[in-house]
Amino acid sequence: MREVQNHVVSLFSIAQSLSEFIGARSKSQPTNKPPITRTNDPGRLELVRVSCSPRFINQIGQKAMAGEEEGDKMCINERLRDDELRAVLAKLETDKDKEVFGLVCKRWLYLQSTERKKLCARAGPHMLRKMAARFTRLKDLDLSQSVSRSFYPGVTDSDLSVIATGFTGLRLLKLQNCKGITDAGMAAVESGLSSLQSLDVSYCRKLTDKGLSAVTEGCHDLKSLHLAGCRFVTNKLLESLSKNCRNLEELGLQGCTNITDTGLTALVNGCKHIKHLDVNKCTNVGDLGISAVAEACSTSLKTLKLLDCYKLGDKSILTVADLCKNLETLIIGGCRDLSSNSIKSLATSTHSLRILRMDWCLNVSDASLNHILSQCTCLEVLDIGCCEEVTDAAFEGLGNENEESGLGLKVLKISNCQKITVLGISMVLKACRSLEYLDVRSCPHVTKAGCEEAGLRFPESCKVNYTGSLVEPDVLV
Repeated sequence: MREVQNHVVSLFSIAQSLSEFIGARSKSQPTNKPPITRTNDPGRLELVRVSCSPRFINQIGQKAMAGEEEGDKMCINERLRDDELRAVLAKLETDKDKEVFGLVCKRWLYLQSTERKKLCARAGPHMLRKMAARFTRLKDLDLSQSVSRSFYPGVTDSDLSVIATGFTGLRLLKLQNCKGITDAGMAAVESGLSSLQSLDVSYCRKLTDKGLSAVTEGCHDLKSLHLAGCRFVTNKLLESLSKNCRNLEELGLQGCTNITDTGLTALVNGCKHIKHLDVNKCTNVGDLGISAVAEACSTSLKTLKLLDCYKLGDKSILTVADLCKNLETLIIGGCRDLSSNSIKSLATSTHSLRILRMDWCLNVSDASLNHILSQCTCLEVLDIGCCEEVTDAAFEGLGNENEESGLGLKVLKISNCQKITVLGISMVLKACRSLEYLDVRSCPHVTKAGCEEAGLRFPESCKVNYTGSLVEPDVLV
């Protein structure tokens, strides 16, 4: 019943768009044809050509359900050309309304299909050919497979050949976890999809520098490339990106352990507009490579992910803090050699920080954490899990009790911080009135009973994770 109601609401939206369009059309092109009205025939959608106020739409719904008719009848398909129906479709704001538009009749379904820009599907070569003929203006195609439900081989090189010849205007292509793809498939992408701007082949584990370099040579407009888990990727690919894709803005290299400082330095020789760089778990990346990125992309860099890059030291973080004033997300969890001084430098220099993950940074002190909380005024998400030296003193003097909002922190993870107590949590609550998620797992001095006994009052929307039973926010991935 609810689904039927949703369809009715969507049809009302279509009715309003049609009425507005026809009203405008009638003013510019006067006609003596009879007005358009609604009929009970589901194959012939008919509407009243008047101004669709909310009150009038409600009246239409009541009359349609009661089976009432009024006025002379004429099918809307006899009145509007294809280009006019496309104009009506363009006025619909939600994807659901656009889907319902295609349920009216075959003609409307065809028009809706040809206007579709985005599609997520599972299909073989035969079906892909049919899709290419139907969705002629497609820009975004997602053929990714679920990690838990992926079937082998899934998308294959022959499928990519069909895509390259059938969807020549494609801008975004997602192929996550498509384990059957090889360098031959990438060669097809290079030859047929010259307008491609975004490619995600994360966890396509057979890909090497050869196939991916071919993509960079044929797709010079590439702005986003995600290669997480592509273990055969080396510095040679980064050199090819630097040479051929100078407008690159987003690069994901998580787990590409063959990437080194040499590759990152070569990358930013040509790609100087990088906004998002993910080198999580690239264990051979150190200070030289990250410093080179910070220097070359100082004004553009907004996201830098360095999880478990254990070779990093203070030099690179100090350079990032000094040069990257627009940085919003920084992941340095597991970088155990960072000193308290480099953490303080982040507080004094990167005031635009919104997300900061520094779990397992063992040298984080009360003073450095207090600097972060008090000076990074845009900070919304903070993870200091397993920072063993942090105590309640880190939260002293935060916020102003006279201020209504306090600090803007929404997510705070302090799991395994052995020295934090209920007193520290009370200071956090006074300063962070917008808190939505608090993780206190494995904090021996912070328990649910202890918080209740102390009379702590958490924000109404705040979820407190005492034991690990809650689903964690994914903002720190």
